[in-house]
Amino acid sequence: MPIEEIKNIIDYGIIGLLGLLSFFTFAFAIERILFYRSIKLSGYRNKTALELDLSKHLATIASIGSNAPYIGLLGTVLAIILTFYIVGEQQDTINPGEIMKHLALALKATAAGLFVAIPATVIYNALLAKTDTILARWEIRQEQEGNTRA
Repeated sequence: MPIEEIKNIIDYGIIGLLGLLSFFTFAFAIERILFYRSIKLSGYRNKTALELDLSKHLATIASIGSNAPYIGLLGTVLAIILTFYIVGEQQDTINPGEIMKHLALALKATAAGLFVAIPATVIYNALLAKTDTILARWEIRQEQEGNTRA
């Protein structure tokens, strides 16, 4: 298999995976926002059931946010290994500019991982705060209903 094909597999495989994870993050975030807007607290008598419904997909978003940098780093490490291999193959005609170009391009996977992780982490934190707010409103509602019955 030619070196260029291996490089493309590393590049497109890692960047493609990160793109897919980014898509899932935003799809789940949109689904959660729409769910939070339409939730009817009066339909919940059990706090645990409400918590389960509110936290759906949050763990996935958190996992994407925490693991995307590692996936990007994996792509960078693989690309750097490939660069060293290319340098080893061309011992008699090593061009420092070419080496720097390959190393700079290898770092794009790390940048892509951070580009996915940062929004995923922000989205997770925002959705978690919204979940806490909804749970607090449910508890206030339960207390008010208890006071009116007494």
